[in-house]
Amino acid sequence: MPQKLILASTSPYRRELLGRLGLPFDIANPRVDETPLPGEAPESLALRLAEAKARAVAADHPDALIIGSDQVATVDGEIYGKPGSHDNAVAQLRTLSGRTVNFFTALCVLDARSGEADVRGVPTLVGFRELTDNEIENYLRREPAYNCAGSAKSEGLGVALLSSMRGDDPTALVGLPLIALCDMLRRHGMAIL
Repeated sequence: MPQKLILASTSPYRRELLGRLGLPFDIANPRVDETPLPGEAPESLALRLAEAKARAVAADHPDALIIGSDQVATVDGEIYGKPGSHDNAVAQLRTLSGRTVNFFTALCVLDARSGEADVRGVPTLVGFRELTDNEIENYLRREPAYNCAGSAKSEGLGVALLSSMRGDDPTALVGLPLIALCDMLRRHGMAIL
């Protein structure tokens, strides 16, 4: 009997991306403290949290393959998380204007039966155009991206804020790198096609 697939995330973006694979899956809220450890590098934080999210739901799903994911946006080592409010989003976009941001998306596939975790990171470098205050306000009025790291939805109107994207997987920027995930699921014996 094939293992049940669980997405350890309540993100609607990750749910939509995983749905593209046409595999049946359930959702579980991982309830993980996302506070960085003292001196923790942004990439290490994302990798740790992706695995922690998968492990957090393993007790309730001991026979499942569990997918955890986390993303950090960084410039010069500084983390730009989900802004949570209009004022924070404006401040973020002003800071990111004209700069290149590393969106590092970590992915974990945990076999709850064995405890074996496959953890990978997928970077995407995103160039932001020089943005005026008027452009920032108009964007956030039309697409309030308060729950997106970096305050911009590249899969939506936020693409108008950008000048470039460089990475191996366009879905990584949205929060779930499907190219890496397909490879990881195959390694765990899950047939996708």
